[in-house]
Amino acid sequence: MTFTVTIVRDETGAWVAECPAIPGCVSQGSTKAEALKSIREAIGLCLEVRAERGLPLTIETRQVEVAV
Repeated sequence: MTFTVTIVRDETGAWVAECPAIPGCVSQGSTKAEALKSIREAIGLCLEVRAERGLPLTIETRQVEVAV
């Protein structure tokens, strides 16, 4: 499966990665590479827990166009 993730640097300098399609699926690392590795692991664990609890694996996400 392929997921979109966001990755941002927080105020402490840590890199925070989140998977918007999976509620609560967030991880971090001291480098971008570490954060991406961690979010891959987190996605696997989140999907496993959601399946065990009978929850939908993901929620719908979409891209929208906004004129600015």
